[in-house]
Amino acid sequence: MSTPPGPQDPYGEQPGSEPTPPVYGSQPPAYGSQPPVYGSQPPSYGSQPPSYGGSPTDGYGATPPPPNYLVWAIVSTVLCCLPLGIASIVFSTQVNSKWAVGDTAGALDASRKARQFAIWGAIAGAVVAVLYLIFFVLLARTSTSS
Repeated sequence: MSTPPGPQDPYGEQPGSEPTPPVYGSQPPAYGSQPPVYGSQPPSYGSQPPSYGGSPTDGYGATPPPPNYLVWAIVSTVLCCLPLGIASIVFSTQVNSKWAVGDTAGALDASRKARQFAIWGAIAGAVVAVLYLIFFVLLARTSTSS
């Protein structure tokens, strides 16, 4: 008659046995265990971080995203021209999301459109302000002369 096997540790080790050292690149350690200290390889210190979105220009392997002109779009919306400002906000919010997924051409195009709509909104707001000022000056002249 054989004896049943002894109690086993839930992590797969027999009580009283020596734990086997982890080998780098083998199975991941069991849940709750400590990361391996011995047997691991040090990081390679000459390697570059991964590149996201274009050719390397800033020394870290990634180009910075194009400007999104969000502040300019918001100012143009609040102070100048609401419809053109809203279009500028829409395009400015698309810049970073398109850049994040790697659509460089789309991000550049959205940046250009956000800038154009913000400029057009500021120009339209300035024209309306000048016309408004001229209207009130003419209105004041006609009311004082009669």
